[in-house]
Amino acid sequence: MKYKKICPKCGGQDILMIPGSCGAYGSGNNIMLGATIFSGIGVHRYICGCCGYSEEYISRHDLEKVAQSSKCRHI
Repeated sequence: MKYKKICPKCGGQDILMIPGSCGAYGSGNNIMLGATIFSGIGVHRYICGCCGYSEEYISRHDLEKVAQSSKCRHI
């Protein structure tokens, strides 16, 4: 959905994007890598306006931070 702007479930093209945010006390759509708001990584949501299907993505420049975090493990 992020690149093609088409829902993989219903084929809808009404795609909405909600940017990730880091607010007080860990609020917002994020992954907290540390104890402060400055360690939060925003997780962007893409939602189909037709059926409600959603996907979440992390920006490429934040992927390295997540991979190096002690909270992350490869499976």
